[in-house]
Amino acid sequence: MHVCLLSPFPLHDAAALDAAMAAAQAQGCDHIVLPNPFAQDADGRLHDPAADDAAGQAQLRKWIQRAEQHGLRIVLDLRIDEIGGSSRLLQEHPHWFRARSSALPDPRAERAAPDIAVGRFASAEEGAGLAQWWSARLVDWLRSGVAGFRVLHPERIPAPLWRTLIGEVHAQAPHARLLAWTPGLGLDALRGLGGAGFDAAFSSLAWWDGRGDWFFDEDSALRALARCVVATVDAGTPTETSLPLPRAQRQRLAAAFGGAWAIAAQDTPTEHGQSAPAQHGTAEDDATTPAASLPDATASLRLRPLLRDGALTAVAVEPLDAAPWLVLLNSDRDHLLPVPGPALLRLLGDSEGLLSDHGEPIQGEQGGTLEAGEVRIYRSLPARPVLTAARARTPAEVAAGEARVCIEAVTPSVDDGRFPVKRTVGDRVCVEADAFCDGHDRIAVALLWRAADARTWSSAPMRALGNDRWRGEFPLQRLGRYEFRIEAWRDVYATTHADLEKKRAAGTLLPVDVQEALAQVEAARGRSRGALATRLKAIATRIARTDDLAEKAQLLLEPDTAEAMARADAKPFRTECPMTFRVEAERRAAHFASWYELFPRSQSGDPQRHGTFDDVIARLPHIQAMGFDVLYMPPIHPIGEKNRKGRNNAVTAEPGEPGSPYAIGSAEGGHTEVHPELGGLDGFRRLRAAAAEHGLELALDFAIQCAPDHPWLREHPDWFTWRADGSIPYAENPPKKYQDIVNVDFYASGAVPALWNALRDAVLFWVNEGVTLFRVDNPHTKPFPFWEWLIAEVRGRHPQVVFLSEAFTRPKPMYRLAKVGFSQSYTYFTWRQHKAELQAYIEELNSGAPSECFRPHFFVNTPDINPLFLQHSGRSGHLIRAALATTLSGLWGMYQGFELCEATPLLPGKEEYLDSEKYQLRVWPERAPGDIVEEITRLNLLRRQHPELQSHLGTRFYVAHNEQVLYFGKFLDAAHLARGRSLVLVAVSLDPYAPQNAEIEVPLWELGLPDHASVAVRDLWDGHDFTWYGKTQHIRLDPSRPFSLWRIRAGAPA
Repeated sequence: MHVCLLSPFPLHDAAALDAAMAAAQAQGCDHIVLPNPFAQDADGRLHDPAADDAAGQAQLRKWIQRAEQHGLRIVLDLRIDEIGGSSRLLQEHPHWFRARSSALPDPRAERAAPDIAVGRFASAEEGAGLAQWWSARLVDWLRSGVAGFRVLHPERIPAPLWRTLIGEVHAQAPHARLLAWTPGLGLDALRGLGGAGFDAAFSSLAWWDGRGDWFFDEDSALRALARCVVATVDAGTPTETSLPLPRAQRQRLAAAFGGAWAIAAQDTPTEHGQSAPAQHGTAEDDATTPAASLPDATASLRLRPLLRDGALTAVAVEPLDAAPWLVLLNSDRDHLLPVPGPALLRLLGDSEGLLSDHGEPIQGEQGGTLEAGEVRIYRSLPARPVLTAARARTPAEVAAGEARVCIEAVTPSVDDGRFPVKRTVGDRVCVEADAFCDGHDRIAVALLWRAADARTWSSAPMRALGNDRWRGEFPLQRLGRYEFRIEAWRDVYATTHADLEKKRAAGTLLPVDVQEALAQVEAARGRSRGALATRLKAIATRIARTDDLAEKAQLLLEPDTAEAMARADAKPFRTECPMTFRVEAERRAAHFASWYELFPRSQSGDPQRHGTFDDVIARLPHIQAMGFDVLYMPPIHPIGEKNRKGRNNAVTAEPGEPGSPYAIGSAEGGHTEVHPELGGLDGFRRLRAAAAEHGLELALDFAIQCAPDHPWLREHPDWFTWRADGSIPYAENPPKKYQDIVNVDFYASGAVPALWNALRDAVLFWVNEGVTLFRVDNPHTKPFPFWEWLIAEVRGRHPQVVFLSEAFTRPKPMYRLAKVGFSQSYTYFTWRQHKAELQAYIEELNSGAPSECFRPHFFVNTPDINPLFLQHSGRSGHLIRAALATTLSGLWGMYQGFELCEATPLLPGKEEYLDSEKYQLRVWPERAPGDIVEEITRLNLLRRQHPELQSHLGTRFYVAHNEQVLYFGKFLDAAHLARGRSLVLVAVSLDPYAPQNAEIEVPLWELGLPDHASVAVRDLWDGHDFTWYGKTQHIRLDPSRPFSLWRIRAGAPA
């Protein structure tokens, strides 16, 4: 339906009217709206709709004839809510109307006739009379050749009356069109007209800016009250030039939003001085949408906004019986816009692609651009169905054999069981899973577990937690790998038991119910053997002896009967979880230890004499006294002569300089030999024995790299990558360069399996020498499959071995290394200095897959990393980092010199130490003025005394109203917290320069206490006992001791 609005228009001018009709035809119109030819006022009220206006009838016939000559049909303006006050209709039916005068009444004058009469449509009797009268009158006009009526102010007549009136008109004139003029009406008014039966309604498209939500709300309401929505292109008023969108865009949108539109004729002078409508261009010029490209405008459809992003608006036009099309509008008149093809396809849905009228596609990643001010229409290409080949379909017989009981969401697991989770010997592994079945029958779920070298499985029932979640536990009693799996089945007798209880309670128990239950007992006896069969026979005999129905039911419901039936369960529809999950049970040192790192060659006390293992033995009492568990040494192997590095990483070493211990291998040997100046293998064995006597375990550095004169380059050149000129590239980690190191190639021509086996054997050599802790240098630069294989090879023989990953890289590779077997890992802690980033990192490690396999090792410094924070923060800064490391993680470490607050950089802003002992000998005293030896000793002692401090897990951060104060709690697990009602609290100032005060929230809720309760507190540093009253407390942290530790306990001394 394409409508031209010629109302208002100077209709007395026949030439102008003909010109207007010709212009309307040229613009593609098929209907033309004219003012009513019968006498009316400026607001469209008929003076006397009942009058027999011969002049009006004659005028109407002329209009109809002219319109037919131009291929147009006439629609007349119609207003029935009010009529003139002197109308014969009012005189004949005064009770149908009420008076409304435009002038104030004069009480001195006689009551005058009203200017306007308002129909009483809201009254049932009067409204019915008016509807009947008007339907007859409209039919008369329709028989004159009028196509329909544009109804003005339709909201003033109730929808039920419209339905009656329009129904009677359609009964006598089926092709009549009654069009509701609705632009500008509010949503309530539009919704009130729902179901009125109008043939069409007019939208407010002309006033839309291309973005506002109101347009779609209006469209939805309009489509509920009329079969067709006519998009109003022109305002038809002097405000036309101030409309938000250009006319070409409005007409293009009108064509796209269903194809029904209305344009307005505008008065312009002709060459003869007469008036004629302005020419807006043809339908092809403005709409440019072929009529055949879109469904019939009268079809039922809806508009669905997909995207409004800046100047881009995307709208789906969805017919109810055809494929949708897409309308894109660029309301920016000056700039191109990219078309977000993938987003539009996703939002539209069910379309394989989109094709514009000009053949421009949107398919896959393609989108193109929209010209400035462009409206583009795309037809959707329905997504083609993917059909399953007959051979790929599952026969019913096979489907019937699939698992009927479902087992899902098993925890703990890493990557759905691809990798083992990590625990410690002595732990009880808490296993949970979702398990459920169709229908209402009960199910049983069991947890099965075994050590990896065991042949048989242990089993225990899992208990229901609610919402189809089940839980079970099993102990880790041995060191090494465990396996567990879950099975579930329909528990027939549990279902019967539950039904019998319900029926007995409701008084609906029948003999047949007991008979069926007894039959299950007999069947269980028949499939059982030995003592269980005897037990079930006795139960069945007892039930059979009594004739009392209630007594039989009681015997069937006894716990002894239920337990015996559970043991004899045939497990119908038994299902096993398809994945067998793995657990690595490691020793305590894998999750809790304090590491001390030193260079053996720097322990002589003389910078001119190379230290030995015997010199390290002399240091052991001091290291033990500080409370450390592990003594870790960098590589102890022979150091290469070729390209040896000099002092402060000089490219060339001076004669007598020791070089870097990471340049492994020389004429004296490689990864299984000891640097001669350290004292050889015998010296190492003396150190290992002495360390054990002091309660210390040795950790060695396993660095897979070679000096250029390592024996492997001569003996196994096919383990390396060589340049075309016969040289071998040295190692690099930009911007760092390692001219004294070359790397093996794990996939070189001769590397598999020879190189892999050689590296494994090197580790096993040191395991046989009593080393079970290995710090691995840069494992992220070696293949993940190699590490998974090597660790499995070593731990399969020696499950006590622990590998520490020194991988400062991206999170995902670090987590992957943990998954493939590394027990511990260096972390980003070294660079985390601020409250928010520290909290976020610890919370990350306490959730998801990292919490099941990644154990963070918080080193406060390393020979490679002199943290910038320590370089300028002095003694207080070292205390801050020590407190954070020792309380946030069960694993922490320090490199010698940290306890002396040594942090002099090679250059400002660089993390390299001045006179780094990676390249020279150093002398380290045991004590120095201002050192923190006593504080480190105390922190290590507190870690041993309080199990809450022995893991990063169980850390929760609480409110401290100061961004320079990190405040957190530590507990073993939720069950222990609920049972023991005690936890450790830690507060650390992050400011090494000034005292910090903070209001903190004591987590009384964790102990099940209200906010006004009191708790017993012990200051763990000085042993002072006191009481906190209420949730809010004030603390002060001083740079001299920038941390505090407390234990709080509910209802007793802490």
